[in-house]
Amino acid sequence: MKSPSLWMSSIGLSSLAVAAASGWFAATMFAGPATSKEPRFPQLTMDQLDARQKPLGEQVMKVSSVGLAGPYNPMMRSPVLGQKLFDLFAYLRWDTSVPVKLNEFAIIIIGRQWRSQVEWFAHAPLAQKAGLSPQIIADLKANKRPANMAEDEATVYDFVTELTTTHKVSDATYARAKKIFNDQQIVDLTAVAGNYVMVAMLLAMAEESTPPGKEAPFKPGEP
Repeated sequence: MKSPSLWMSSIGLSSLAVAAASGWFAATMFAGPATSKEPRFPQLTMDQLDARQKPLGEQVMKVSSVGLAGPYNPMMRSPVLGQKLFDLFAYLRWDTSVPVKLNEFAIIIIGRQWRSQVEWFAHAPLAQKAGLSPQIIADLKANKRPANMAEDEATVYDFVTELTTTHKVSDATYARAKKIFNDQQIVDLTAVAGNYVMVAMLLAMAEESTPPGKEAPFKPGEP
């Protein structure tokens, strides 16, 4: 079992956290949260949780570096779903068959596509810690196909990008993946990408952003 850190420190006992490649949606669709209105989901604290929410909240607090913030805040509003997601992401983060470096790379590919401040803030450091080159991370953040990727990294980038932007995987891309990954790994890679699409959607809907005092990775007007 891989040990939790940062966001999946923030995402889960087993975690949470979950799309789409460069520039496939206009940046304006992912504008930051409005500042002139009440938050869509006021931040919950442990003492505000009811009997249905508290068991999940206690699990989250054991592993989360951001407490009940990020995706956990809206998840608490649907505690049965939240618990099932928490358990699913335990596998997708800590027990997946995909090597951690490539798993985190897939996550930040999704985070970049969605310009998800929280996903990038949480997972770019985890990807680097797992061994992904800082230059690859920088290229991805700049909305470019990273240069100098190893074969497995390039395969993950092309597989995830093609699936999320064209809604299919070509025979050529699938054949490349089969040279590197077994069937379980291909299924797990697909699932982690789709999972972080869902997380990005949840964060966008709830207008969740980076923790207070932390700089947002993506600035207004950037692609």
